[in-house]
Amino acid sequence: MTSAGVMRIAVGLYILLFFAYLFGPLVVMSFTAFNSSEFPSISPWNCVTGEWFDVLVKDKHLMGGLRSSLFVGIGVVLLAVPIGLAASLLMTQLQKRARSVVYTVAISPILVPGVVLGISTLVFWERIDRVVLGVEDGFFYDGYFMTIIGQSTFIAAYAMLVFLARLQRFDPGLEEAALDLGATQTQVFRKILLPFLKPAIASAAVLAFLASFENYNTTVFTIVSESTLTTVLASKVRYGINPSISALAVIIIALTLLSAVIHEYLKRKEVKTTSALVAEGLPRGGSESRPHPMRIPVGALTGLVVISLLAGLWFARGYDVDECKVRVAEENRIHFEALKQQRLAEAKAKREASGEDASAAVEANQTGRQYQSIFAPTNLGQQVDSDLETETGADAAVEANQQGRQYQGIFDPGNLGKQVDSAPEND
Repeated sequence: MTSAGVMRIAVGLYILLFFAYLFGPLVVMSFTAFNSSEFPSISPWNCVTGEWFDVLVKDKHLMGGLRSSLFVGIGVVLLAVPIGLAASLLMTQLQKRARSVVYTVAISPILVPGVVLGISTLVFWERIDRVVLGVEDGFFYDGYFMTIIGQSTFIAAYAMLVFLARLQRFDPGLEEAALDLGATQTQVFRKILLPFLKPAIASAAVLAFLASFENYNTTVFTIVSESTLTTVLASKVRYGINPSISALAVIIIALTLLSAVIHEYLKRKEVKTTSALVAEGLPRGGSESRPHPMRIPVGALTGLVVISLLAGLWFARGYDVDECKVRVAEENRIHFEALKQQRLAEAKAKREASGEDASAAVEANQTGRQYQSIFAPTNLGQQVDSDLETETGADAAVEANQQGRQYQGIFDPGNLGKQVDSAPEND
């Protein structure tokens, strides 16, 4: 094998690992949407079901957040895209020094954290609401209004960058020629510049909508009493989620893939039309030559989807979800009972072991009772008596006992007077 072949294999493995790392979590989440488990998981796998899509549709909080996200996203597109277009056109008309200053000011909201943008938007428009309208909860303090304004402050910069990238390939001579032929500025913009910027407008609109749809840091402060999809999902994560979130992810992924396939189909159709015009010697429809579209196997993807649907229908032909749930519940009950018996056996073994230790301790206690009271205060005389009786007999024991008594009661509180009285007598 040559070095070029090794390099191709290495690059292929790297690309495979990259896409596995990138799309692996999405694939796993997609599978969890069809598991009957109450928590999103693929292990252990219980039953194949589509009930979580029904749960998703019936979830009022999620559906309300989805509607709010769509409304806010459309508002951001309508506001951020024109602002970005105006800023890009302005910078193309400025001198180099002024252009750098305007570019820095326009791009600065991207560098500001979303939390700061959200808090500043909330405070600013709340003050404007009190000063202008003289009320506390007026139009400017509305959650949708502040969210659209707050998100547009930095999303407009994204749109501006898209338009600037497109305008770098624009030929200003086309505008000058149209003006020399008597066209007005409005006609030049509508007939020449706007068709040229049409792909950039579509890209900026999609980018603005997606950036608004997934934004959380700014939205959580500006939405006030309302909620979007991201804020609803964040609240659900705190209190526990179910696979309906995975069902929502499956729907979003499916719509994204469908949009990509449709876009690829339209691009290929456009390329075929352009090639046909060139073959006939006619001018192309666009203002410039279009690059070849990315080679996505649309037919293979469509066939894979159709085969997957047919396989799913064949599998579901004799499949009963309720019966599967009953079987899984019985298996879980048996497993729980076995685990319970195992825990009881372990506890019983521990109790028996502790009982043996306790009996050994009692036996040791009984064996050692003769040594337990050896240090009792009243045993001094008894020990002295027993020792003397053993060694010298009864008489010696009595004499030793009489001698020992004077030491045994030496700490008796009543002996103080006796000691005092006995001291003069001895003298």
